[in-house]
Amino acid sequence: MPAWLHLMGASLWPLLYAGLVFTVPLTLISFVLGLALAFAVALIRLFGPGWSVAIVRFYVWLIRGSPLLVQLFVIFYGLPNVGIVLDPLTAAIIGFSLNVGAYNSEVIRGVIESIPKGQWEAAYSMGMTRGQALRRAILPQAARVALPPLSNSFIALVKDTSLAAVLTVPEIFQAAQRIASVTYEPLILYTEAALIYLVFSSVLSSAQVRLERRFGRHALFTGGNG
Repeated sequence: MPAWLHLMGASLWPLLYAGLVFTVPLTLISFVLGLALAFAVALIRLFGPGWSVAIVRFYVWLIRGSPLLVQLFVIFYGLPNVGIVLDPLTAAIIGFSLNVGAYNSEVIRGVIESIPKGQWEAAYSMGMTRGQALRRAILPQAARVALPPLSNSFIALVKDTSLAAVLTVPEIFQAAQRIASVTYEPLILYTEAALIYLVFSSVLSSAQVRLERRFGRHALFTGGNG
């Protein structure tokens, strides 16, 4: 067996373990928290008072206008200067959640605004409040439109978690770095890490296609009326 193939086989489990124990949970937790934040920000942008709109607009502007890597450095390495010390995993979750929240808030705001005003008027004519109309009529339709971009954001987050290595979070890329520092074979280890990210992303892409087909069939059976 070639030496490079033996090395890849020996390092496969440590990399997979890092992915399953750190990369996957980091991705899921950050995306769920970020999506909740995105939804809140989108609603404030659409229906909030002026002062709150200004605050969330500043937040979106700040996060979208600065690199994610810099944001992670500020949270983990910068905040201790003002007395806020976070462990690496917590800092990574906060950084990724804030990033997901800013970008996806624009997606959610856009899809809600894309729903025809007639849908709101129809809900109001049935005696619904704005909250009931949003929950029962608007969001089910918006969810179908938002699914592809939100799914793409989730898949991108899987790959972005490799940046957590700079915070010493022992995810896939950081595990590859540790092994490469001992074996002196960075090309082999980093290639293997890239292949594992590729497998994870491919599985998620397949799940995305199935979800879109399922939502598409639901829209067909309901006549697109939510």
